[in-house]
Amino acid sequence: MQIVWGNKKHTKEGKDIKMETKDLLDYFSEDLFISQMKASTKDASLDELASLFVKSKIIRKKSIVLEMLQKRETLGSTGIGKGVAIPHGRTTAAMDVKIAFGKSEQGMDFDSIDNKPVNLVFMVLAPPHDENNRYLPILGKLVEVLSGVKNRNKLKKVETFDEFIQVFNGVD
Repeated sequence: MQIVWGNKKHTKEGKDIKMETKDLLDYFSEDLFISQMKASTKDASLDELASLFVKSKIIRKKSIVLEMLQKRETLGSTGIGKGVAIPHGRTTAAMDVKIAFGKSEQGMDFDSIDNKPVNLVFMVLAPPHDENNRYLPILGKLVEVLSGVKNRNKLKKVETFDEFIQVFNGVD
């Protein structure tokens, strides 16, 4: 699957080029990383990760984000299977696309499509309109990376943000 996107940073001579896994690194940050989530339910995990966005001053009102995410979940679970969930949405609370990551050792029920517990949660927030329309290519690239069993297994073992980044740097 080829994912193309365009912006000044990733465009050559006006032509879109393929989004690389390393491009995802621009949307992660250490303050949006939890190696041991406390949450044991879907709602608690949404709250825990949304709290990171507030603490990092990326958003001001967690309630707006939680309401949007809960509405999104009514359309179909963002638990995509194989222990992964990618709750996501566009919200006026976000100024730019950002991704929070949380790892759950024990796993949690996320109403996943395979009915299996989720250990890896990636929360993607985007503004209603992002200038370079990166939101969907980012989601697509995340799904592509997480479809690899080796990548998922490595992510289940990370304890630090540096280890987390190393996994994404090591993806082919």
